[in-house]
Amino acid sequence: MAYDVNTIFQIAGIGIIVAMMHTVLKQMGKEDWAHWVTLIGFVVVLYMVATIIDDLFQKIRSVFLFQA
Repeated sequence: MAYDVNTIFQIAGIGIIVAMMHTVLKQMGKEDWAHWVTLIGFVVVLYMVATIIDDLFQKIRSVFLFQA
């Protein structure tokens, strides 16, 4: 569970790329595609955060010896 600043930069990078793609697609008149890109970006970031939180809970479980 050795997470450093790289994870934060990855999430920020995904956010910037998704925002740029959303803006470009919206200006091209493809609002539905822009919304799909935003949703997919959100799901990717949510998956990254969920795995980090899962690792945190596993570490807490091992510290307090609540292993099944």
